Amino acid sequence: MIRFGPSGNGQLFTDQGYKTSLEAPLWLKNRGLNAYEYSFSRGFKMSDFTAKSLGDACKENGIEISVHAPYYINLANDDDKKVEKSFEYIITSLKYLKIMGGHRCVFHPGSCMGRDRKEAFEILKKNMEKLVERIDKENLGFDFLLCPETMGKSMQLGTYEEVAEICTLRDYLVPTLDFGHINALTQGSLKTESDFKKIFDHLIKTIGLEKTKKVHIHFSKIEYGEKGEIKHLTFADNEYGPCFEPLAKVIKEYNLEPDIICESNKTQAEDANEMKSIYESLK
Repeated sequence: MIRFGPSGNGQLFTDQGYKTSLEAPLWLKNRGLNAYEYSFSRGFKMSDFTAKSLGDACKENGIEISVHAPYYINLANDDDKKVEKSFEYIITSLKYLKIMGGHRCVFHPGSCMGRDRKEAFEILKKNMEKLVERIDKENLGFDFLLCPETMGKSMQLGTYEEVAEICTLRDYLVPTLDFGHINALTQGSLKTESDFKKIFDHLIKTIGLEKTKKVHIHFSKIEYGEKGEIKHLTFADNEYGPCFEPLAKVIKEYNLEPDIICESNKTQAEDANEMKSIYESLK
């Protein structure tokens, strides 16, 4: 089953008088959407009670909820204390995900911090091995997917090749393919179906077809410069890509079953509806 929905709440949600994320699931259901990503971008300010209430509202309205771990995670750090904090951010995000009744947790892998990229990635891989050992010992007791995200700036770690390699460590590691990020990092390379197929073919070769079918997807148009991502745009932008239609055709051809989360700037629900319409129009 393919699901479509927004990351967070956009301008239309606010303009219509809605105030809290607890109101989002019914609002999304009434728009024909069935996915929602809640971001702990700046940390954990949500009570367990509110998390359970949000999860219950999602279940009642047929919305699959995912979470995004805090943005300041960096698993390419060689400072043990800071790495430990990153571990805690991810594990705490997973615990909130369990309370909410969701299954997918997205996180940013890390950044080079002025190091050579190969050296930084080796540090990241060693810390990822420690992280999954910690997660295994936690015995969280629910079916989850931990989804490292492809990143959009040259100083960040998270090309689709790097993310695929990370995801070989455990069955529960599945990529988040942020195609806006990939397009920004590669200076607008995603134009044709073949451009998208290249990415999925690499994943199938590296992590296998079954895991590739379950990928998490972030999608938006993103302005970029020499160093990659600058800012998120809306689908109304005609200068920057990528366009969703060639990706939709590849998803259908490859029989993939992702959750597709729209991260457009303030129009994420409307643009999620547009993606859903494009996909459903394909024969």
